[in-house]
Order: sequence, then structure tokens, then C-alpha cells
Amino acid sequence: MSRLRLTLACWNYDRTRALMDGTVQPDGIDLNYLNLPVEETFFRMIRNREFDVAEMSLSSYSVSLFRDPQPFIAIPVFPSRMFRHSSIYINAHAGIDEPKDLIGKRIGTPEYQMTAPVWIRGLLSDHYGVPVDSVTYCTGGEEEPGRDEKQKLDLPPGIRIQPIGDMQTLSAMLAAGEIDALHTARMPSTFQTAPERVRRLFPDFVGVEQQYFRDTGIFPIMHTVVIRREVYEQNRWVAQSLYKAFVEAQRHTYDDLYVTAALKAMLPWLTAQVEDTRALMGDDYWPYGIERNRRTLQTFLRYHHEQGLSKRPLKAEELFAPETMEAFKI
Repeated sequence: MSRLRLTLACWNYDRTRALMDGTVQPDGIDLNYLNLPVEETFFRMIRNREFDVAEMSLSSYSVSLFRDPQPFIAIPVFPSRMFRHSSIYINAHAGIDEPKDLIGKRIGTPEYQMTAPVWIRGLLSDHYGVPVDSVTYCTGGEEEPGRDEKQKLDLPPGIRIQPIGDMQTLSAMLAAGEIDALHTARMPSTFQTAPERVRRLFPDFVGVEQQYFRDTGIFPIMHTVVIRREVYEQNRWVAQSLYKAFVEAQRHTYDDLYVTAALKAMLPWLTAQVEDTRALMGDDYWPYGIERNRRTLQTFLRYHHEQGLSKRPLKAEELFAPETMEAFKI
């Protein structure tokens, strides 16, 4: 009996590698896994809907839910998560010694609607008293000129956005002092090439991020997995089939990270790091599904609305295929 052939665009993550090499195969699906960097996947899926299934920015997906018709539907799989205190970079000579010093400053962000800056703006507002509308956001390419927002945005008038010049990059502007800070997903190249001019707002970011988790229980979600709406509507069973496969692939990685006979990843203290992470965050420290992620999702969706990216507050249930919200029991 023939299997449904679907193309998945996703980066080469340890938690998805069993899908990429075929160790795990979704029920009834012949999966063509395209190993693409996230920026390429997002651009091609959002602009042209080139893939049947794709990793996608949680923010971009949330923006797409206000289009008519909605182009995608997600499953509650989160291939990328990351604490983002480490992703706030500042010009060392901009007079920024603490988060509140960001007020009134010019802050670069590759795209206003990017997921990482949504989290950064939210945590700065909630925990450090830096209102979203208290700065000017400069948008454009981080390392290459000419980057635009992938989706058209309709933002409140209090949000000030200034595109940078056609030949400028945010990384170089930060080092030159033309912007005061940068909210980004990728480390800017000038953090390494100009360390005397570019530094992190939180140098001890590991301790800060661990305390953030103790205080909030939130491990920020960056990306989810979406299915083209027409593929889903024609084959409603694929949502659960894919979800189960992603969960199984992740279990392989949980096991691999705690093999002690020989280290499977090139980290000398990997075993200790896994044990420390479990002690802080629990054994399933990278959970999939809605219930274990409800607080994280609702916090993100509140930020998304407060920052003018959602026309109304979304609920977590609105994001995901209903078939993935419950499972049979024996």
C-alpha cells in the first residue's frame, strides 16, 4: 500500500535527526527531510509555501493565523527553544549598565516580528521595567544588507520602527555605536571581532536564565512545526502521525545524551550538565504537547498581542491541530 509522500523542511537538530536519517518513520508517511537553515526555511515557507511541512517561527506562525484563509496549522512540537537573556547585545560605550538604561535607546532587531525579540521585549517589560514602546527599533539585516519583514505588519502607532539603510548591517552598526543595542537570535559577528565594543547586557547569562526559570517555570519556545492547511485538510491523520514521530525522535536524543559509556556529544561534562538540567527542570526538560507548555505559550501569546503583532489575544488551543490535543488510552 502506498504511503503519503511529504516534504519536511527542518534544520539538523539532534532531536529530529532520527527523522532525517530514517530511524523513525511517521505512520503512513514517506518523509523527504530537507536539512535547511532556519532563515531559509522560514522565508520559503512563509513567502511561497514551498513545503508540505516545515519548522516555523512561533511568532511568524501566530501572525499568519490572522490571514484569511489561514495558510498553516501547527502541531505542538518545538524543535527550537532557548532562553534569551543571552541574546541582548549592547554597545560598550552606550552608557548601558542595567536593563532600564535601554529606555530611550535605538535597538536593532533583524525583524520586529521575530520570535526571539518578542521574548526579549516581553521579559524586559515584565521583569526589568523596560516598556515595549520606550525605545526605537531599527530593522534590517544582521550580517547582510537588505533584509525585510517576511510578513506585512500593522502595528500600533506607539511602536517606533526605522528600517536601516540599504547598505547597512546591524552587526556593524552596533560596533560603530550607530545603534545602542541589538535583540537577535544569532550572535552578531562583531561580538567576536570587536569584543571591546560589543558585549552582552547580561554577562552572567547562565545564572540569570536559570533564576528566570526558577521564578517563572518558562523555557521559551522559539519554533513550532506547521503543515500546509490544504495538506492537513485532505489528510487529517497526518497531524497525529507527525506528532508521534517527532516525540519518538526526541526520545532517542534524551537517551543519547545520558549514555555514560562513551560521550555521544562533544561536551566533556555532558553527563553532569544533563544531571544539573534535570535537577532544575525535570527529566522531560524539553516538553512537547500543550499542557506542559501552557504557561509558556500563554505568556508568549500575551507578549505577541501586547507588542501589536496579534489583533487579539490568542489561546494556545487555537494554534494546534485538534487531533494532537488528546490521545487514546487502553
